[in-house]
Amino acid sequence: MQVFRGIHHPGLAPACALTIGNFDGVHRGHQAMLALLRSEAEHRGLPSCVMTFEPRPCDHFARLAGRPEQAPARIAPLRDKLDELRRCGIDQVVVLRFDAALAAQPPQSFIEETLVRGLGARHVLVGDDFRFGARRAGDYAMLDAAGAQLGFDVGRMNSYQVHGVRVSSSAVRAALAAGDMPRAHELLGRTHSVSGHVVHGRKLGRSLGFPTLNVRFAHATSAAQGIFAVRTHGLGPRPLDGVASLGVRPTVEHGGRLMLEVHCFDWPAELGPEGGYGKLVRVELLHKLRDEARYDGLEALTTAIREDALQARAYLASAAITAHAALGRQTTRDRI
Repeated sequence: MQVFRGIHHPGLAPACALTIGNFDGVHRGHQAMLALLRSEAEHRGLPSCVMTFEPRPCDHFARLAGRPEQAPARIAPLRDKLDELRRCGIDQVVVLRFDAALAAQPPQSFIEETLVRGLGARHVLVGDDFRFGARRAGDYAMLDAAGAQLGFDVGRMNSYQVHGVRVSSSAVRAALAAGDMPRAHELLGRTHSVSGHVVHGRKLGRSLGFPTLNVRFAHATSAAQGIFAVRTHGLGPRPLDGVASLGVRPTVEHGGRLMLEVHCFDWPAELGPEGGYGKLVRVELLHKLRDEARYDGLEALTTAIREDALQARAYLASAAITAHAALGRQTTRDRI
């Protein structure tokens, strides 16, 4: 899969079948749309293309209003979104910077300059609630009429449902915020995970007897926060069980940025104490143990971490993890 920042790249295909959206989480509704896009692209002999935005439109408008905290929390960073789009078989992704100029672009101009001249769209697939252009004035009817004039087809996909409930990024965020990981798994079609490179930290965990891998979360907010039983991939031939904190570390930091800190129970001896740094890891958040909390001193924090580790070990050793794995196999087969 090729990834392009903007539409002015010689490597972009001269024509494509296109869909547009934030795709936060790449949940099962997104997966169904991407499968349909691939089918339409194959039928026309075109590459499949996803246009997405960074920052998200909601981030831009929240900052413009002076209230960046009101933007919906991120389900996953851009890296993870791109990885899921790749897994869905998309040929190319165009990441547009959503700024004041793009926000002010009239719908007709967006169609002509970006979709037609910029990307050579021959087929455009959108969701049933799709809006675009300045003041969200563009809709499916406008896009369809423009397609008839400018020579591209337009398709619209209805909402995707699981057990009669519409699958949406908002529903995934709600499940993650509530710590309902089985529900999030059901909506995503996979375990929720966070990936990133391991970076150096203060090494406080070592002094407490719980050394950690530190992975920065690339955005100010995460839909999932708290203490989790986890499984970490990327450190060897087998994933490593552990316990992790995804949050701002209120006991040791004031106004800190989001960080994923993972303590692996059985650290591979061949890696040595420094062997994790720089590695790209993917951490599955399997079960939420509790919310993040602030403690009065390092002794209380150490006691809490020790109890978290015991609970995580118990969960990972229980029948619950077997049921989780079975669900993972089922939803993987169900991927459209």
